[in-house]
Order: sequence, then C-alpha cells, then structure tokens
Amino acid sequence: MNNGLRVAGGVAKKNGGSKAAKDMSTRAAYQGIQFLKSYGQHILKNPAIVDSIIQKSGAKSTDVALEIGPGTGNLTMKLLETCKKVVAIEYDARMVLELQRRVQGSPYQSKLEIIQGDFMKVELPYFDVCVANVPYQISSPLTFKLLSHRPQFRSATLMFQREFAMRMVAKAGDAQYCRLAVNTQLLAKTQHILKVGKNNFRPPPKVDSSVVRIEPRKPPVQVNFREWDGLIRLCFGRKNKTLGGIFRTKTVLELLTKNYLTFKAVKVNLLDDDAMELAEEEANNKEKRQEVKDHVKELIEKVLNTNGYVEMRSSKMTQDDFLQLLAVFNEHGIHFVG
Repeated sequence: MNNGLRVAGGVAKKNGGSKAAKDMSTRAAYQGIQFLKSYGQHILKNPAIVDSIIQKSGAKSTDVALEIGPGTGNLTMKLLETCKKVVAIEYDARMVLELQRRVQGSPYQSKLEIIQGDFMKVELPYFDVCVANVPYQISSPLTFKLLSHRPQFRSATLMFQREFAMRMVAKAGDAQYCRLAVNTQLLAKTQHILKVGKNNFRPPPKVDSSVVRIEPRKPPVQVNFREWDGLIRLCFGRKNKTLGGIFRTKTVLELLTKNYLTFKAVKVNLLDDDAMELAEEEANNKEKRQEVKDHVKELIEKVLNTNGYVEMRSSKMTQDDFLQLLAVFNEHGIHFVG
C-alpha cells in the first residue's frame, strides 16, 4: 500500500499480467494512471495522514531519506520539502515517469534520486531515515533487509497492515507476542505511532493499517542471528507450552542431534582425517548415533534444569531470557543451525 500507488510497492509481482487482464472492470484512474485492485493499489487520500507520518518520522533538513514504493509521489513530495535528498525505489516504470513529471523544473528535481527495480534485489544506498508505505506481502523480509543494512540508519517509519504492526510491537505476555516481535525487537526498538483507517484510502482496502517507528539498536546485539532465529522458531512453534514440553519432543531431539553431529563434523574437519572418519562413523552407525542422541538428551536436560527454564513458556519470556537460554545451550554444545 503506497501513498499514490502500490504495484508491489517497489517489488516485482509475478503473474501480474493475467490478473490485470481479468481486472479491467475494477480500474480506477488517478492523474491519468490506471490502478488495479488486484495489485492492491490504493491512494492515500488524506493529506493530514501524510503530514503526520512525516512529523512522526523525525526527518530533518540534513537527512537523506529512503522511500520504498513511492507510487505517484504524495509522500515523496512532502519528504522533498523536509529532507536534503530523497532516494525512491520504485518497480513500476509508469510511476517513475510520474515522479519525474512532478518534480520536473522544480527546486526538488535535483534532490530526488529514483532507483527503478525490485526493492528486495537492489543494493541499498546510504540513508539516514526510511519513510514508506510498504508492500504488505513482503513486510517481514523488507523489514529485516532494512535492519541488516550497514551503516545503520537512524529510524524507519513504516506503514504496515495493522495486524502485522501489532504483532511487531507486542511485548512478552501480550496475546500477539510472537517470533516476529522477538526477532524485530532483538535488532531494534519498535513503537506503534499511528493507526490509519481503511477509509483514508481510495478505494478502501479490506484492512486497517498502522504506522510503526523502528530504531536500530546501537550498538547491535552481538549474536549469530541464524542460530538465534533457529531457537526462536522452535520456542514459538508452541509458544504457550513449557520449554520442557518443547525440547523433550522426539522431533526436536532428532533435529538437535543432527545439528550436534553436523557442528562436530565441521569442527573436526579442521583437524585431521582420522577425526573426520570418527565423526562420519558416529553419524552413520546406528548404535553410535543412538549414543550421540542419548548424550544430546542429557545435555538438553542440563540446560532445562538451569535457571528454571524447564517451566518457562516462550509467550512470557523476554529478550534477555532468550539470549541467556541460547548462551546456555551453546555452552553445552547444542546449536540451532547445522
């Protein structure tokens, strides 16, 4: 959903042509541009919402602003009024031409840089703040691409589908607390700043929206994110179950045994051929593998009996709880990526 248009909001959308052909009757024109409901194209018609988003973003006159999927440029023009420079990433060539038309011959022309392409594939330039109505179908990967960008930006003020936004900002103990919240809040501070009703768009979408402000943590938390996410994925598979109930299941034991053997093989591969052969024997020999599985089971029990983890539930655990849990697992040789 964009301030002027969302054609996958700066992201390529597959098989669009066939849908477009079937959707002729739902087209709505704006400034001579055709919009398709099947692409989720909606115009943010309330200028007060645009002004509020800019204000709450904290954008400054010295900032380089990044915008994703600018569409026809309603938010873009306000950013150009506020910031030193705006870099807009847009997939749709029609929207690129519309943006160029709006700034042509104005003082803003030299302040606007347009990158035509799929946001998830382009290399991001330097920016201080990101302000955007993001394409909802890639809200999660888009957010984590932003948070992995270096150098770190100051803040991102992003409009999401309301349900997604409320899950992102949920705290431990909230009904909406989930893997998304834990992963995002490991990397950034999140704050819900504005609800945007569907009637602020033309045509109205089926859902309400919300604006969230994201501020990357500085310095970043020092953790292997792939391993962290592996742990969180297991914990939130059944978030209201105790950790004892989760980590004693056959499926989890098999997974962690496989990871244990893989991790061990990687380590011994750095030593000598004899050690490697021994590791392969343990992995392939049924009896040896059972010994390893029993050993891993013992290690898991030791972890669960540390700090009362056995009775804890993911739905009520904080960032620090999970960081400490991962550290204890790793100390006992248990890893969550192979």
